[in-house]
Amino acid sequence: MPVTPAFDAKVHKARRDEVLRRMREMAPTGAVAVFPGMPVATRNSDVEHPYRADSDLFFLTGFEEPEAVAVLSTQGEKPFTLFVRPRDKEREIWNGRRAGVEGAVKSFGADQAFEVGKLDEELPKLIGAARTLFYRFGGDDPDFDSRLGRMLRSLRMRARAGIDAPTRIEDPGQIVHELRLRKEPLEIDTLRKAVELTRRGHVAAMKTGRPGTNEYELHAVLEREFRHGGGRGWGYYPIVAAGENATVLHYNDNRAPVREGELVLIDAGAEADLYTADVTRTWPASGKFSPSQRACYQLVLDAADACIAATRPGETIEGLHDKAVRILTEGMVKLGLLRGDVDALIKDNAFRRYYMHRTSHWLGLDVHDVGNYRTPDGQPRPLEPGMVFTIEPGLYIASDDDQAPPELRGIGIRIEDDILVTAQGHDNLTRDIPRTVADVEAATSYRP
Repeated sequence: MPVTPAFDAKVHKARRDEVLRRMREMAPTGAVAVFPGMPVATRNSDVEHPYRADSDLFFLTGFEEPEAVAVLSTQGEKPFTLFVRPRDKEREIWNGRRAGVEGAVKSFGADQAFEVGKLDEELPKLIGAARTLFYRFGGDDPDFDSRLGRMLRSLRMRARAGIDAPTRIEDPGQIVHELRLRKEPLEIDTLRKAVELTRRGHVAAMKTGRPGTNEYELHAVLEREFRHGGGRGWGYYPIVAAGENATVLHYNDNRAPVREGELVLIDAGAEADLYTADVTRTWPASGKFSPSQRACYQLVLDAADACIAATRPGETIEGLHDKAVRILTEGMVKLGLLRGDVDALIKDNAFRRYYMHRTSHWLGLDVHDVGNYRTPDGQPRPLEPGMVFTIEPGLYIASDDDQAPPELRGIGIRIEDDILVTAQGHDNLTRDIPRTVADVEAATSYRP
């Protein structure tokens, strides 16, 4: 585990400075923000899941060790406090190097640092000095929620002794998540690296996959490419779905055989320095689409292309979803999946029988990244330069759907790209991963 930040410490300091500035605007009488790290999770028995740092804490500090807690304060001369695990020679032999208190200051720019064992002693002092506490209750660690709640209760009970406690609690996401939503050039470069590793993985899977192979073999090919190029593996557990498995949106058994005539849907993205790509491609195991598969695929591709072409500052994710829904619904009528007036079918949500998810989500440190989708007055949020999001229309026809034409049953298709909003319009970061009918067939027809 690294004991130095993946990015220059100045990057994280600039982010903290901006967070502190906004905290002062929101809470001029004094504020403190608390960002706990993700807890270590047990997989089974004494085996732990590989650790992955909390995204907010990483964004602000670059620190990736377990048990860390970052504190930002608008008061005093030490605005950044970091609680970390102590150096421990014996434990480091077993589990890897630790930065320790000294490293937290030297390598990660903390103004002061404490061993995490002193959290219950030192954190109440920092909290009690502020009138506003920025903390996201109801997050991923209910145990820390309870711990912080006990600290607040203790501070309030000591009011008669002159001990202060915050009188207002705010969600720091309204500051930090807004910053994370608009990607900096360094973040975009990192996403491009993740996309390139993802491209290698998808292309390798297309070249490898054929009737007689297995979903788990393709999964292994993906992981090899994601790691081989210097990435950290996948940013979310891959979906490798052959045949009717592709009609299950979050299928992840990844152990079924690939059969002649089936489509293979792979939803997988590599992670680079904790930033993840998110790409789905669907391709014919035999190297050629059947006429029915081609018609369904082209419909999904048309919806994706129309949404990508429409992406520019001022457009909204809601508007793009509506565009995808209309194109897909019109296509469903032509394919014989739906019958009736297109406007009426959209109004009645009839399309949801075959397209049941949204078209887009934010992308960055998290695969479903943070950021509001609506403005404070409840309107769809206009896109701005620097935002990165997915466009991923799909078509899913269950194998037992007796209302669908027989030749379409069991077909699942999704095409997902990662889109950067630019001042001039957009940049499809994943355009080089085969996506047209001709390019997909060319990639899958070539067998090394």
